Amino acid sequence: MKKSLYTFLLALLLLPGTLLATDPHTLEIGASAPDFSLPGTDGKTYTLKSFANAPILVVVFTCNHCPTAQAYEDRVKKLAADYKSKGVALIAISPNDPKSVRLDELGYTDMSDTFEEMKIRAKEKGYNFPYLYDGDTQKTSLAYGAVATPHVFIFDKARKLQYTGRIDDSEKPGSTPKNDDARNALEAMLAGKPVPVAKTKTFGCSVKWMDKRDGVTKGFEDWAKEEVKLATITEDGLKALVKNDSDKLRLINVWATWCGPCVTEFPDFISINRMYRGRDFEFVSISADKPDKKEKALAFLKKTQASNTNYIFESGDVYKMIDIIDPKWQGALPYTLLVEPGGKIVYAKQGPINPQELKRLIVDNHLIGRYY
Repeated sequence: MKKSLYTFLLALLLLPGTLLATDPHTLEIGASAPDFSLPGTDGKTYTLKSFANAPILVVVFTCNHCPTAQAYEDRVKKLAADYKSKGVALIAISPNDPKSVRLDELGYTDMSDTFEEMKIRAKEKGYNFPYLYDGDTQKTSLAYGAVATPHVFIFDKARKLQYTGRIDDSEKPGSTPKNDDARNALEAMLAGKPVPVAKTKTFGCSVKWMDKRDGVTKGFEDWAKEEVKLATITEDGLKALVKNDSDKLRLINVWATWCGPCVTEFPDFISINRMYRGRDFEFVSISADKPDKKEKALAFLKKTQASNTNYIFESGDVYKMIDIIDPKWQGALPYTLLVEPGGKIVYAKQGPINPQELKRLIVDNHLIGRYY
């Protein structure tokens, strides 16, 4: 979205008598479904008329990054599959403005909420329902009054709201809910009966409205102020680093200032660190520069705001360093390891990393995970 358009929309939201995006009014039971025209990850554009033949329409506001939304992904898929033959149409809408999502809000995911990343998630998870993007204007999300991800709205044939709230009352995947609210609503509607509980509270990540962009800016400002240090490490220190007697998943990247691919990809490691450092995770960089180039290496680390743990090998003997870090390593830079506590290497890559692949390995590791 262009800055001028964003400013205009934000100004509208802040006019006297208008609704603040941070406190949207959720549709009341009996309200008509607001129309929309939104792009789907399948390349199609969808409106209410796209589902005119369905006697029941389920609209789920959800997203990529939220741990609660991810915890319900498979249940949303099953809901769509179980009721498709009964004429129920289900769609998912991502309400989030991607520019309002901070890196440190991505600790439970491998991707944020851009439209391109939504396409990846839909393909990887095999979504059996349209996944629509509302992040550019958030007009639809405001009209429905989505407050969290996930948030469910169920409409009858006349597109009058009959249920709004949670999917069920058990966030943990695989658990049996005490109250299967969305399914109960669908069963009642299909039987021509009143929905037993028409409105429930919903639980999950707050919608990332456009007026949260300042928080993203502040995050980068705060990270820029963090101290950056470069310490010398001995052979024993390297051995201990790889042995990993900590209780954290440890990402190790060996780089050098003279290595073009190292310098190019290093910002990806900074982003990864900011995403996961609040979890049981740590990022450690090891400079393969000669000890007398320590100041040059430190200058690069400061430029990239590498406030993680950084080392430079004391002796400068790169062959000793190679053998200690990983005997299987042939010596080319960059070199990256993902090491579990106890020294188990679960990922080793000579040459540039694939950031998306590495983030997926991190978040799917048993020490990290996608859910609370």
